[in-house]
Amino acid sequence: MLVLNILILLLSLYLIIKFSDIFVDASTSMAESFKVPKMVIALTVAAFSTCVPELAISFNSISSGNVDMTLANVIGSCIINILLIIGVSAIVKPIKLKGRTIRRELPLLLLITTAFFFLMNDSFFKNVVNSLGRTDGIILIILFIIFCLYIVSITRKHKEDYEKEPLYTKKQSIIIMLCTIIGIIVTSDLIVDSAVFIAESLHISQKFIAMTIIVIGTSLPELTITVLSAKKGEFDMAIGNIIGTNIFNICIVLGLPITIFGAVSSTSFNLIDLLIVLLAALLLTLFGRSDRELTRREGLVMLLVVVFYYLYLFIM
Repeated sequence: MLVLNILILLLSLYLIIKFSDIFVDASTSMAESFKVPKMVIALTVAAFSTCVPELAISFNSISSGNVDMTLANVIGSCIINILLIIGVSAIVKPIKLKGRTIRRELPLLLLITTAFFFLMNDSFFKNVVNSLGRTDGIILIILFIIFCLYIVSITRKHKEDYEKEPLYTKKQSIIIMLCTIIGIIVTSDLIVDSAVFIAESLHISQKFIAMTIIVIGTSLPELTITVLSAKKGEFDMAIGNIIGTNIFNICIVLGLPITIFGAVSSTSFNLIDLLIVLLAALLLTLFGRSDRELTRREGLVMLLVVVFYYLYLFIM
């Protein structure tokens, strides 16, 4: 069984890369067909679809009382998405940012991340366990509604004229995107399941599994889409996918189940964990504003931060 799961893991890794490659082409073609900014597709279709594994884990974890898995899922994903995925993508190819992204999308991400930091970090203000209540969940959903209104506004105001013809027709783009999303979700599930089996067979701890295999495994769709987008020069798709994913993670993956099931609390995640989430969004905003480009050096800084954080995590 161990050998079989290793083979499934390797095959699934290959397939998720192929599916993501096709998805990038199809989503770019759809933006060109509908004359909408590629950032809109990245912030919505690409971001929300790649969050499906996290959303499923969040609902299952909270409903079964496994709060730490839910928080690890969201906190870990927000850190990995920016520091690891954007870091690696910038190292592969420096990511150019548009003025609108710097002025609007990045500040919006920073605002929502800051709100999450203060809502979650109760121990920062008084000697209590960090928690999120139903009211906090509602606040996060309201912030998500504001984000959606922003998406509607840029869709209405900005129509793009693309020089080249779309690779696929509108119908073909939609069908290919739906099929590749299903393929990405199925293969990411196979990767997580096989990786957990391998880890357990090798007697690796549950904490290690939660904060590495589960978090990184469920972030594989974002990783492959973002890296391949950056490599192809589709920078709006690369950066928009991560901005939209982190907003969706905080506001919906965490906010929605909390609003439905009620308050959650945990002693496992402290000020350091929450500061790293905030630092990730802050670094992305500052690096983006510096010269409208995320350079290889800045990508390396992001990568070093996440490495030091995980070293701290497992030493402690």
